[in-house]
Amino acid sequence: MRKVAIYGKGGIGKSTTTQNTVAGLAEMGKKVMVVGCDPKADSTRLLLGGLAQRSVLDTLREEGEDVDLEDIRKAGFGQTWCVESGGPEPGVGCAGRGIITSINMLESLGAYDEKEGLDYAFYDVLGDVVCGGFAMPIRDGKAEEIYIVCSGEMMAMYAANNICKGIMKYAQSGSVRLAGLICNSRNVDNEREMIIELARQIGTQMIYFVPRDNDVQRAEINRKTVIEWKPDAPQAQHYRNLASTIDDNKFFVIPKPLSIEQLERLLMDFGLMAAA
Repeated sequence: MRKVAIYGKGGIGKSTTTQNTVAGLAEMGKKVMVVGCDPKADSTRLLLGGLAQRSVLDTLREEGEDVDLEDIRKAGFGQTWCVESGGPEPGVGCAGRGIITSINMLESLGAYDEKEGLDYAFYDVLGDVVCGGFAMPIRDGKAEEIYIVCSGEMMAMYAANNICKGIMKYAQSGSVRLAGLICNSRNVDNEREMIIELARQIGTQMIYFVPRDNDVQRAEINRKTVIEWKPDAPQAQHYRNLASTIDDNKFFVIPKPLSIEQLERLLMDFGLMAAA
């Protein structure tokens, strides 16, 4: 079983990219479990057709510790398993604890056992927070392949570089590795070339360039992945291609994060190219 975590700046389209990619893997016949690691509990909404998924923490609060695996996971598109960690009430406690509690419970209930036949476990992790509970997929070896969703926007690239610092720290003593950058395009000038260069300097690859397409938003309004909502759409094929590229990927590295000066120089160079 391959253990994958998706990180990236908040609002970059991480959950959308994850769910659409998982739909592509499911269409390929892969058995996938998605674990949402965001207190908003919206990491599996498209795979579940918009159905409300009771989170692990809510289940524990309501039913106590005596729960079964089927109490905390639901079957979604393509027979994917969907789990939401959830979080504390707003302003109370540490949201990262939900991830720790959720993953530990899934392990104790046998969700990762061989008999479950999982090919992939995906963790969709909140924003670019790489400390405390949000770093658990990296820190404790729960995830071994890290993909960072980014764009050509300055703060998205800054967040990607910051996440690489966390990966580098934990890679020294564990098996976690950076598997690549996924560019979720925002139609920034020279965006593809800029992310390719960022990846090169960090020591990784831009594994795929996902073009901007309003079919993504239309599918979300219909509470579905693009692959389920409009399987013949060009964007659906892009997500299939991304899923296939991830499935074939064998290039895993310990990243070499840039200094702030190096990152700003890269942004400046491509900004000057756009202005020329």
